[in-house]
Amino acid sequence: MFDSLNPLPADPILGLMAAHRVDPNPKKIDLGVGVYKDEQGNTPVMRAVKSAEARLLQNQASKTYVSPAGSATFNALVASLVLGDTLCQTLGERRVTFQTPGGCGGLRLAAEFIQKVKPGSKILVSDPTWANHIPLLGEAGLQIETYPYYDYQNHGIRFDDMMARISKAGPGDLVLLHGCCHNPCGADLDHAQWQAVAALAQKNGFTPFIDLAYQGLGDGLEQDGYGVRLLAETLPELIVVSSCSKNFGLYRERTGALTVIADSARAVQAAASQIASTARGMYSMPPDHGASVVAEILADSELNREWERELTEVRQRINNLRSALVVELNKQGIDRDFGFIEQEKGMFSFLGLSVDQVQTLIHQYSIYLVDSSRINIAGINSSNIEYLARSIAATLKSGQPAS
Repeated sequence: MFDSLNPLPADPILGLMAAHRVDPNPKKIDLGVGVYKDEQGNTPVMRAVKSAEARLLQNQASKTYVSPAGSATFNALVASLVLGDTLCQTLGERRVTFQTPGGCGGLRLAAEFIQKVKPGSKILVSDPTWANHIPLLGEAGLQIETYPYYDYQNHGIRFDDMMARISKAGPGDLVLLHGCCHNPCGADLDHAQWQAVAALAQKNGFTPFIDLAYQGLGDGLEQDGYGVRLLAETLPELIVVSSCSKNFGLYRERTGALTVIADSARAVQAAASQIASTARGMYSMPPDHGASVVAEILADSELNREWERELTEVRQRINNLRSALVVELNKQGIDRDFGFIEQEKGMFSFLGLSVDQVQTLIHQYSIYLVDSSRINIAGINSSNIEYLARSIAATLKSGQPAS
């Protein structure tokens, strides 16, 4: 059975991680992998998470299975986190939420559900988008097309081009939108642009599909939910996949959610039965630990406040690093404006370098980033930011090694 198999190439980011790990250069920097890192380069466990886990260890009485839908408590609390309490109450039985194995599991569950009820549906994704969107959605059978999004030359959103393309989508089509902190470019829709998208969806009848992986890492929990909430209160149908990997730091616990909004309680009940059947056929039941941690935090006012304080620290650190990187790059006398980095949101931005320049940074300076020049801002700290800026400047100016 396996004799004819050929090995596949390594995932680009995982390959960068491996190369960084064995690089002996003491100045090496990993800007590839998309996880939050603190000033020491660690991905810490949040204090609120530690406290919640201690409570679970003390009080949890069973390890029996949860249902295919997961924890009802988690689902209700995460729906309120994403949509807000008032909107959740307003939507009532028009909304259903499923606990999923991370945001990836939520994306795939949604794709398999869509493929089951409307095989071969077309979904438009931004150019660029997170690379894993393509296999997660496409390998379920959805037909993937793209719409223009990021302007690499001017470092902004090609909004007119985006709207012209998605205006061709109609009933039965889906449009994937990044809820905030766009991965990989960091350029987010503003309020007026979200309003224009909502009006177009209402007019043309396509279904927005929002990936909300970074709520709280852009401008704040409430602010980052603006687009999701606007579409949820405006449109008859909406699909939202949310992740707890980043804002709770629960990367390895695989904790996420799929929320579906329909135009009637009857439609939601039918959708819920189909989603439950789909989940049962994929992974049977979602893992419990991460969801129990999140539920413990969101249900307890003290833990909730502690978590929000920590999340604010993370967000402010990322935003401060953006500003600091622009300052350091400006010090180098580079004939290029990097101010866009300070205006973008979340952990990612493009540096605007060529593939050859990226390879120079990797091989001459041990600075690891993907060929698109997307960097993880959280990989920067006070001990490496000057070296990073000098290395970028040297690469742009002459390619000579920085001291």
